[in-house]
Amino acid sequence: MDPVTQGLLGAAAAQAACGRRWRHAWLAGAVGGLIPDLDVLIRSTADPLLAIEYHRHFTHALAFIPVGGLIAAAPWLLWRRHRRRWRTVVAASILGYATHGLLDACTSYGTLLLWPFSTQRIAWDVIAIIDPIFTLVLLLGVLWAALRGTGRAAAVALLFCLLYLGAGWQQRERALEVQAQIAAVRGHAIERGRVFPTLGNQLVWRSLYQAGDRFYVDRIRVPWLGAPQWTPGSSVVRLSEDELLAAAPADPRVRQDFRRFSWFSDGWVARTPSEPEVIGDVRYSLRTDAFEPVWGIRFHPGAAQVTEWVDRSVQRDLRLATLWSEITGTHPDYRPLLATPALLR
Repeated sequence: MDPVTQGLLGAAAAQAACGRRWRHAWLAGAVGGLIPDLDVLIRSTADPLLAIEYHRHFTHALAFIPVGGLIAAAPWLLWRRHRRRWRTVVAASILGYATHGLLDACTSYGTLLLWPFSTQRIAWDVIAIIDPIFTLVLLLGVLWAALRGTGRAAAVALLFCLLYLGAGWQQRERALEVQAQIAAVRGHAIERGRVFPTLGNQLVWRSLYQAGDRFYVDRIRVPWLGAPQWTPGSSVVRLSEDELLAAAPADPRVRQDFRRFSWFSDGWVARTPSEPEVIGDVRYSLRTDAFEPVWGIRFHPGAAQVTEWVDRSVQRDLRLATLWSEITGTHPDYRPLLATPALLR
């Protein structure tokens, strides 16, 4: 998630556990909650995929928590007055560090929690990258706990956040049920499917599933009370490695980098309809009615640098008024779940 939330969660965990013994435990926890993202410094101009390959990699793994926690504690232990409570400092730093990878795994991006035993990218899809409610509760809990020099308020904030993630898990399951119903009316057998929470809420989900050689994307709204709604989206042809190599020269770097990008994208890979030479990550799109990838790759076989990283993050148009109409269920494109098959093309 965003750095502010990561730091606050680390601070809350440390203060809740160690606040009675050290009133500034939240500071060590905040540092621990932030430093796993220093993996963004692993990058190379000669290899544009190195950055995405190693972000949320070993620094986010469960096995790396003790090492990362000790690194986070090091600045405090350089001060003589903190060395006498070194156990508390180390515990607070490790607790803060431990929260980072687990929270990232709750999003849709994918985190290597089980490295070095597995390179599977774990993504539970229960919370958006940015969720103001989650962040605000943590902020209030940490501030109150820090001012009072105790851990009770931080513990209450953590309990709320745990329940909030549980609610997101339940909402994800409800959205998956709606996805299955949509696919059934279309006559599709879902080979694999996921739903992604949208910015700052647990009601509107981006549905993505594969049926045959195509990916289908829709918007789903699952209110806590009332019937689900949905908005038909678009579909795009899945791009396989064999199809890519059949259309491109047999450059070994093309094959290697396509596999790396496909691993990063969890296999949700397709050509951009408006720009076929750009191979995009179907999980994230600039538009809701068509596939315009937020990021992707473009190959230049035979060039000095074969692979080009395409990043359109700055082109994201977050129209809050549109999102609010979706959250409240007033968006004009919404329709009841039981629509006619003719509308489900």
